[in-house]
Amino acid sequence: MTAIKHALQRDIFTPNDERLLSIVNVCKAGKKKKNCFLCATVTTERPVQVKVVKVKKSDKGDFYKRQIAWALRDLAVVDAKDAIKENPEFDLHFEKIYKWVASSTAEKNAFISCIWKLNQRYLRKKIDFVNVSSQLLEELPKVTEESVPSGENQSVTGGDEESVDEYQELNAREEQDIEIMMEGCEYAISNAEAFAEKLSRELQVLDGANIQSIMASEKQVNILMKLLDEALKEVDQIELKLSSYEEMLQSVKEQMDQISESNHLIHLSNTNNVKLLSEIEFLVNHMDLAKGHIKALQQGDLTSSHGIEACTNAADALLQCMNVALRPGHDMLLAVKQQQKQFSELRELFAKRLANHLNNVFVQQGHDQSSNLAQHSIELTLPNHHPLHRDLLRYAKLMEWLKSTDYAIYEGLTRNYMDYLSRLYEREIKDFFEVAKIKMTGTTKESKKFATLPRKESAVKQETESLHGSSGKLTGSTSSLNKLSVQSSGNRRSQSSSLLDMGNMSTSDLDVADRTKFDKIFEQVLSELEPLCLAEQDFISKFFKLQQHQSMSGTMTEAEDLDGVTLSRQHNSGTPLPVSSERDMIRQMMIKIFRCIEPDLSSLIALGDKIDSFNSLYMLVKMSHHVWTAQNVDPASFLSTTLGNVLVTVKRNFDKCISNQIRQMEEVKISKKSKVGILPFVAEFEEFAGLAESIFKNAERRGDLDKAYTKLIRGVFVNVEKVANESQKTPRDVVMMENFHHIFATLSRLKISCLEAEKKEAKQKYTDHLQSYVIYSLGQPLEKLNHFFEGVEARVAQGIREEEVSYQLAFNKQELRKVIKEYPGKEVKKGLDNLYKKVDKHLCEEENLLQVVWHSMQDEFIRQYKHFEGLIARCYPGSGITMEFTIQDILDYCSSIAQSH
Repeated sequence: MTAIKHALQRDIFTPNDERLLSIVNVCKAGKKKKNCFLCATVTTERPVQVKVVKVKKSDKGDFYKRQIAWALRDLAVVDAKDAIKENPEFDLHFEKIYKWVASSTAEKNAFISCIWKLNQRYLRKKIDFVNVSSQLLEELPKVTEESVPSGENQSVTGGDEESVDEYQELNAREEQDIEIMMEGCEYAISNAEAFAEKLSRELQVLDGANIQSIMASEKQVNILMKLLDEALKEVDQIELKLSSYEEMLQSVKEQMDQISESNHLIHLSNTNNVKLLSEIEFLVNHMDLAKGHIKALQQGDLTSSHGIEACTNAADALLQCMNVALRPGHDMLLAVKQQQKQFSELRELFAKRLANHLNNVFVQQGHDQSSNLAQHSIELTLPNHHPLHRDLLRYAKLMEWLKSTDYAIYEGLTRNYMDYLSRLYEREIKDFFEVAKIKMTGTTKESKKFATLPRKESAVKQETESLHGSSGKLTGSTSSLNKLSVQSSGNRRSQSSSLLDMGNMSTSDLDVADRTKFDKIFEQVLSELEPLCLAEQDFISKFFKLQQHQSMSGTMTEAEDLDGVTLSRQHNSGTPLPVSSERDMIRQMMIKIFRCIEPDLSSLIALGDKIDSFNSLYMLVKMSHHVWTAQNVDPASFLSTTLGNVLVTVKRNFDKCISNQIRQMEEVKISKKSKVGILPFVAEFEEFAGLAESIFKNAERRGDLDKAYTKLIRGVFVNVEKVANESQKTPRDVVMMENFHHIFATLSRLKISCLEAEKKEAKQKYTDHLQSYVIYSLGQPLEKLNHFFEGVEARVAQGIREEEVSYQLAFNKQELRKVIKEYPGKEVKKGLDNLYKKVDKHLCEEENLLQVVWHSMQDEFIRQYKHFEGLIARCYPGSGITMEFTIQDILDYCSSIAQSH
């Protein structure tokens, strides 16, 4: 290791003016063994720089090269890993941590000891030595370069430090002192002993002078001690005076402390008095009820407006006194407890007085309203409750006070009001509906029972007893259709005229007047009920101080979806539902007060439906309009919900009316020996459509009518074809042609937009069956001629040329002339006359299609004539064969026959 040290000093450090102090052979921890040397060096020039240099042997030869150097001042921590056990590993913390493994523990300890000594000597910053044995860290004497005597080297402990002090230069001051001293002794260099002896004598002289100086100063010391003794005496006297002054000040301090404490107690007393006064004023101002208010609560007049106002003001003042927010501790005061007790007694007393008075008002108002029922019994009007509401609204503020102070009494008043008013409204509404039923049926109360009979029975009685002018409505009752189905078939013409007369009767002025009267009565009923319910609901909200515009969460069941509008059906039972909001409370009160409206209104609707099933059309339109109006005002109100429930019933009756008409179509039977004509249900559909269009004009529920139209027209189409197939007397084509012509005419006149497709279909069916009937009928007058030319066309179809057909034995010219001679003009006219008579028997008079059919037959006959002439010209060219009558003859024949009949 010594040889390596000298080689490194010579090759690497001497050229850089550095001295190598310590060396250790190391390799990096945890990696492949690549040895290198860590060297501790110092520079030979001042200022001294201490470095740690890493030296590595070159790969190309045996010489060493300097790889990296760190300044010792950058070293922060030296970690020896273990201070007790021998461990060759150690870490040096520069800008990052370098982990090393020494070749031996001795080299590591020597290197760490050298670093510690260099740190102690040259660095101000102390390096942290971790896990290093205390034996290595021996303290060096802290000396500076200035304190070293001239010509002497500074020594350090330890073998390595001796090498550090082998050479120590003198500073400039030391050199100057030595030169001055040696100039005074020229022989100092030649005779060192004489120079030393001279220096010794001079030192002795200096010591003697020092001793004499000390002895001369003893007298001065004695004088100084005397002065100090006198000063101490003066200090004692001053201390005595200060003690006396302190005693005097102590008494003054005690007096001032007493005065301060007294001032504090006075201030505290004043503060407490102010606070007490504030508390008393608070209690007096907020818990003192005026005598006038107390008198009003105890004896105030609740009948006059002035007395009610005084009671209201007194009740508000009492409520403010009771609701005052007491401060902590107030409730423990006896006066406060007494006041609270007095307030409670006044509240209970006034609440009972108010409840008794209002109960009496409810009863009295109910009696007053009952006495006015007689004048309304003959008119279709409901009594006006505005005076009752006006009188009770004077107590609205008192009810609000009662609601906030004594809710039990408030609830009792609410129940009593509902009981009294429900009985009153029940009597008024029942009488009102009785009058409405009487006006609808046109009977007295004694004959009211007859007015509620089913429509089938009442129609028979009306026909026999002549109570109503329009008894045999074709569309409104089932008895009319039953009569039609059992009529005898012996006299078809009389039956047709009877049907026509009945159709005229169904649209007579008397029948229209009956339905118009029902419509007006029903509208008046709804118009009377609507303001009554709205006024009562508004009064309940104002009088009982309930909010009308909160979200309603009551018990409902979803009703039928009518034309996309979902209505809500409420359980109008006598058992009150749980009240979850003030809005629910209003609804529950309205349900109990007007519990009779929905049953009575349903009963009235049932009566109207029994009188005439077509009344359901009027009721559906009117009810829909009122429901729509009520929902726009308040969708969740009692009126809106109740009318919505009734609208469901009306819609069911309307659907039942439609279903009954379809069922009646299916049950219609015709006579086997008489011609059919216009079927009854076709005429019924015409009447229904005309009536419905007049009723549903600008109505909200047009969609329901359109659906009914679709069902009815489909039923009409299906049953017309069914009857036509079953007809034995009248040809199928005639039944189809006449009825679909009637349907087409009806739809064209009424212009129903939803039935445009059905109108086109009816026209097409009418046209098709007209053409079919004409072709079928015309094949008979020239039957042999038709058969002959059918044979000619068959031969041509088989491939025989047209000009060669005359050479066929069965179709030669002689055979053709023979067939033509069988149909002279006289015979043709006779055949057409018979055909006209036959068509006249087939067709009915109501539809008046005879001339239309006859004209179509004339055109078809001419078309056949031209067809025969063409076949003769093509198949028998040059033969000169022609028909024995011309087209003009045909026109004359048809015109003459039509005029003669």
